[in-house]
Amino acid sequence: MTLAAAHADTGDTAWLLAATALVLLMTPGLALFYGGMVRAKSVLNMLMMSFVSIALVTVVWLAAGYSLAFTGDLGGGLLGGLENAGMAGVGPASLHGTVPTLLFATFQLTFAIITAALISGAVADRTRFGAWLVLVPVWTLLVYVPVTHWVWGPGGWIGAKLGALDFAGGLPVEITSGASGLALCLVVGPRLGFRRDAMRPHSLPMVMLGAGLLWFGWFGFNAGSALGANGLAAAAFLNTLAAGCTGLLGWLLVEQKRDGHPTTLGAASGAVAGLVAITPSCGTVSLLGALAVGLAAGVVCSYAVSWKFKLNYDDSLDVVGVHLVGGVIGTLLIGLFADKAMTGGPEGLLYGGGLALLGRQLVAVLAVAGYAFAVTYGLGKVLDRTLGLRASEDEERTGLDLTVHAETAYDHGVLGHGAPVRKAESPA
Repeated sequence: MTLAAAHADTGDTAWLLAATALVLLMTPGLALFYGGMVRAKSVLNMLMMSFVSIALVTVVWLAAGYSLAFTGDLGGGLLGGLENAGMAGVGPASLHGTVPTLLFATFQLTFAIITAALISGAVADRTRFGAWLVLVPVWTLLVYVPVTHWVWGPGGWIGAKLGALDFAGGLPVEITSGASGLALCLVVGPRLGFRRDAMRPHSLPMVMLGAGLLWFGWFGFNAGSALGANGLAAAAFLNTLAAGCTGLLGWLLVEQKRDGHPTTLGAASGAVAGLVAITPSCGTVSLLGALAVGLAAGVVCSYAVSWKFKLNYDDSLDVVGVHLVGGVIGTLLIGLFADKAMTGGPEGLLYGGGLALLGRQLVAVLAVAGYAFAVTYGLGKVLDRTLGLRASEDEERTGLDLTVHAETAYDHGVLGHGAPVRKAESPA
């Protein structure tokens, strides 16, 4: 949908161009973050799952995803139309507010890309790459696009009708990826040796580098969602920094008390947990609220990542414990900390707004999590029975880098362990 405006604002456009590039950078950052967390035999496969998501989601978003998410409403606030399918009717002069519609569509595309890529962490080390190539575009159209319309689309039932608040993606990004990750790890089952073998990150420096790139890109993610170079963008920017910091500190405090050791993985995970939680609330809470949101996420998520051992689901890289739990925390705490000075209207319980907003936030969380889980579980089952979603036992034991991509991360070029073996050179 294009919104009427006299002309594009050059400052807003310049900022959103930069923010879009920052958000796109988050997916390579996520690839490094996840890549460092897996074992060395699957690091390239992990990188590929993120990088190929850029290409797959871009194609389906431009073909139909953008139009279904942001064009009109087919009724009930459930889905948009197809009038802009293939970006038809959208040109350089088309405007969305004060920025070009083409730029707004691209900015939203980068959100869709990283959301799909996030899910890969839940099923790392054991998912067929071919099935992933099918899963990503279908999941984007069946889950991400409808939820985005519900929250941000014209007439969407969560944003426009229910009145729940989500500034930058707690519902469409964090909760959908976390709930979908839970569904898929239940479909594919646990890794070989889960709860028995040590499955430690193979490169903590890579994890820290990835976390740093994610944090850097998150400023575009959150402050860019103001869609302008203005005070709201500045507030979202500062809130993002603050929540990342208290998330990091909260996680380390728990580690120190519980384990006696603050770890680098904990620091990276805590920062990400704080950033996840502030995503929906960065444009609705004050600085004090942002500090509280980040701290709550760092503390709670540090415990939540261990739930998989108690409940026996193998969420390989803690997508459920960080993104689902962190997204729920950030979305619900809007109902406590929403500040009229930020929202221009609704206030949270602690600011005298009563329970109404908290109730709306809870309805939104339950609806999105339930929908994402149910659809993804069904999609996963279909793919598992047709293409085979789970890698074979031999592939998993050897490592997906060698068995799927015919190369490995740390001995590239060694015959049989980095480059494909020519048929004539294969052993008899």
